[in-house]
Amino acid sequence: MPQKMGKNDFFLLFALAIIFIIFFTFFYLFEVKEGKSIIVTVNGKEYGKYELATNQSIKIKYNGKVINELQIKDGKASMQSATCPDKLCVKQHEISKKNETIVCLPNKVVVTVVDDDVNNGDNIDAISK
Repeated sequence: MPQKMGKNDFFLLFALAIIFIIFFTFFYLFEVKEGKSIIVTVNGKEYGKYELATNQSIKIKYNGKVINELQIKDGKASMQSATCPDKLCVKQHEISKKNETIVCLPNKVVVTVVDDDVNNGDNIDAISK
């Protein structure tokens, strides 16, 4: 014989509905966006900024030597080669979403996906008089 839903059952359903709404609102507001360009830093200094829309191969040089080779293809960036001994950066997956990174610790190379265009580097964040 089926039981009737009591007061606590309705409270539980209401609480689950609120959690469900909060969960999907959170993911809607903070969804991961596709990046438009990448920033390459070597030894803590910006080496270059490149658009993900342009297929290209970038040879990253430090002290006159090529230490890493980065490839941008079909809107995704990946490390193709490196002079480091472990080559973990080459084994990392392709990146294309905002704030994803590829890091080569021995060579001190960091590749980060950003949301802004290469040509919009002079944006001002605040109003000044």
